[in-house]
Amino acid sequence: MFSGSITAADNMQKNTFTLRSLAQGGMDLSLTQGQFTMTGIHLLLAIALISCTSQLFVDANSWWSLAMNPIQRPEMYIIGAQPLCSQLAGLSQGQRKLCQLYQDHMVYIGEGAKTGIKECQFQFRQRRWNCSTVDNTSVFGRVMQISSRETAFTYAVSAAGVVNAISRACREGELSTCGCSRAARPKDLPRDWLWGGCGDNVDYGYRFAKEFVDAREREKNYPKGSEEHARTLMNLQNNEAGRQAVYNMANVACKCHGVSGSCSLKTCWLQLADFRKVGEFLKEKYDSAAAMRINRKGKLELVNQRFNPPTPEDLAYMDQSPDYCLRNESTGSLGTEGRLCNKTSEGMDGCELMCCGRGYDQFKTYQYERCHCKFHWCCYVKCKRCTQIVDQFVCK
Repeated sequence: MFSGSITAADNMQKNTFTLRSLAQGGMDLSLTQGQFTMTGIHLLLAIALISCTSQLFVDANSWWSLAMNPIQRPEMYIIGAQPLCSQLAGLSQGQRKLCQLYQDHMVYIGEGAKTGIKECQFQFRQRRWNCSTVDNTSVFGRVMQISSRETAFTYAVSAAGVVNAISRACREGELSTCGCSRAARPKDLPRDWLWGGCGDNVDYGYRFAKEFVDAREREKNYPKGSEEHARTLMNLQNNEAGRQAVYNMANVACKCHGVSGSCSLKTCWLQLADFRKVGEFLKEKYDSAAAMRINRKGKLELVNQRFNPPTPEDLAYMDQSPDYCLRNESTGSLGTEGRLCNKTSEGMDGCELMCCGRGYDQFKTYQYERCHCKFHWCCYVKCKRCTQIVDQFVCK
């Protein structure tokens, strides 16, 4: 159903461009032999540094940025034209081709990414790493370059968000290539219940999300068995886990029909689970994520062979999480200085753990809430605004 050939020549083209740029830089070649040798060494080091920096910059860009930058509706552009896709930052070559073929999907991919980011922030709101976004391009910053549990969860929940958004957009008639769900009638559904209505098209959402989200990983051409290849396999595993969560948690919803609510007849359809439940499920998978490593055959294997290998529903990671207590530019950790904490809690949101033993400051703040609400006939509720002074605690 989906098309768009994917190539892996980006890195080669970028390196070629770098070499040409350096060669055309107008360097003074009227040097002694010793100077020329040293200059050559410096040149090679410069090329390597620029190449690595360029690669890091490319990897830092992500389709997640669609959540941070508003996308104009496709009707603002001529069908099949380039402007929409060429203006979207963070897309890989394969994703850009899919964008050209399915321009009306891009708004919902952005919405799915935004849903995933918000759910990530909710699930980790009481953790030292709280899924903070740092910019509109890389979104989460350098911390995603570490193959940690947190990275695994982020990839999974964002892929899940795309399945969720595309499936719902199909049901609402927003996309030209899909409509209501065509899922088969469940075998255990009572005979006198009708299977119909307009369900969420989870099949289409799953397939399109797989094609789009995985495109970036599949077009990479790293040497088999390398660390970069291992990271690609890890990303694919976690993307699939996120999609599986949405697909498997979709359930049957029914509505009663009949005189005076007698429910003599029921109509049923396929409906997505509430995304909060998907986030909670993936959070459980985060807690039980499998530690993996690359083997000689170029495949991921368990670090501890005593455990069962991960299923497509499980998360996988390869690196230990960095220290999130202190700000660290190299790892991308923002630290916990300035974070609110709960003085009475013994959990991760407690001041002792959240502040990593550095202590905390206490201050008072005003909290406003509705109070003394009364119902008035007919028909409204009137409340007063109450002010309360509360203590808050912030990590040093």
